[in-house]
Amino acid sequence: MKLFIILGAVNAFLAVALGAFGAHGLEGKVEAKYLEIWKTAVQYQMFHAIGLMIVGFLMGQYPESSALNWSGWLMLAGIVLFSGSLFILAVTAISKLGAITPLGGLAFLAAWILVIVAAVKNM
Repeated sequence: MKLFIILGAVNAFLAVALGAFGAHGLEGKVEAKYLEIWKTAVQYQMFHAIGLMIVGFLMGQYPESSALNWSGWLMLAGIVLFSGSLFILAVTAISKLGAITPLGGLAFLAAWILVIVAAVKNM
């Protein structure tokens, strides 16, 4: 599905831009532990941006796969919840945001399980 390829590419672009901002714009402005949190957010955003593009390419082969469709949406939700909460945590130090992060992690896990399900059913 073209949409997931586009969403993946947009998120890959944002991961590169946010990674550069973290390395150059935040260095010396936030504590080292928050810079590490920022790096984790960037890494997971990039991993799942690539995952979104993979899902998009697979949907081109298996367009009727609801498992792949759900997988793409869950990856996007995971990026927003997991990486988004970590980005905000890194710049605000509001530790309560850490409660949102695991929800994004669960979305990522469910998304990858659905890729497995799609592979078993369709490939």
